[in-house]
Amino acid sequence: MPENKKIDLKEAISIGVGGMVGGGIFAVLGLAVSLAKGGTPVAFLFAGLIALLTTYSYAKLSKKYPENGGTVKFIGQQFGTSIFAGGINNLLWVSYIVMLALYASAFGSYGSELIKITENKTIDVHILESAIIILALIINYLSVKFVSGIESVSVVIKLLILLVFIGIGFYGLYTNPVHLSQLTPTNWESPLLLLFGGMVIFVAYEGFELIANSISDLKNKERNTEKAYFGAVGFVVLLYVLIAIVTVGAISFEDIASAKDFVLAKAAEPTLGQIGFTIISITALISTFSAINATLLGSSRINYNIAEDDELPKYFCHIYWGKPIGLIITALLSLTLVNAFNLESISTAGSSGFLLIFSIVNYIAYKKYAELNSKKWIHGLASLLCLLAFINLILQQFNQNRIGVIISIGIIVLCFVFEWVYKKTES
Repeated sequence: MPENKKIDLKEAISIGVGGMVGGGIFAVLGLAVSLAKGGTPVAFLFAGLIALLTTYSYAKLSKKYPENGGTVKFIGQQFGTSIFAGGINNLLWVSYIVMLALYASAFGSYGSELIKITENKTIDVHILESAIIILALIINYLSVKFVSGIESVSVVIKLLILLVFIGIGFYGLYTNPVHLSQLTPTNWESPLLLLFGGMVIFVAYEGFELIANSISDLKNKERNTEKAYFGAVGFVVLLYVLIAIVTVGAISFEDIASAKDFVLAKAAEPTLGQIGFTIISITALISTFSAINATLLGSSRINYNIAEDDELPKYFCHIYWGKPIGLIITALLSLTLVNAFNLESISTAGSSGFLLIFSIVNYIAYKKYAELNSKKWIHGLASLLCLLAFINLILQQFNQNRIGVIISIGIIVLCFVFEWVYKKTES
């Protein structure tokens, strides 16, 4: 690519930040507080530390293999076109479908607070969840450039408003520290539950892997790759921790529980009143809408690439109305998921899928450390922590959210069984 067409460090960091600060924080913040209570900032920090360790593996692998495709290409470098590689790549695609459902769930929750369609709020949420996925599907068919434009504008808007939210929130905590004591360690859950809370909300960090798709276009990639990854993840960890502090310190645990699905907007009320609630709700709608658009486009491309590598039937390479058939299939599956299951089950499925995938990517870096000129122990530690976090998440949720565990394990098993059947049928 000509030098004037390449992206600089700032743009690469923006891709990572935009991928992470999509709909995740709006969707899972209330869930995090319900699990970790006053220790919510620590839960976000736990999840962020695992993301930072995994970032090291992604940075080293991206420099060595800077082709578009990111995670799919890394898996192929280690496992070729085996059943295992196909199963993991299928899991990556399905995990993005889960993320679509998570973002749509957040859109529906915040949207139903602003728009009354029927007399039943639950029905309103499902109408809005479904409508936004269908609208995103239509937009993806009409113009990919428009999708990119929405994402570019959205990143600036949501970051500015979230930074203002943090600034005003800390001012509110200083002038009216009624609930500030909720942040003290006496109101934290046990260390194990804090870790568990961090794993359920891990989906809020997964978007950093999008940087891998742009490394081949990055200026001075030898010098800037690590900076892009660590700059993006480090900024988002700090952002999430500050948002969690403001939220837990601004409103009571009872108010957080009653507004769990739209808690960020509720946290703006003490200082800014109804105007704050409305502004944050609109920001959530913009943010989740852009995330749905971008994720739908990206996941359909992943689906197409997997089919091209003969890890899914060639049917998924078919072009329908100018776009891969996977675009429609992805949208339909996310529609089914968001209307069939609750937020916690969707979040558990998304987090478990990405934790397992990241454990494997870290393992690949561990095996290739000599080629990558990297520290083997960091890759090994990251892989082990992701795997332990995955196991901990499944075990903890089994008692509290058995449906979420069944969905998570079912998705993983189905991805590998489908790949095994497909390979056996093709051979």
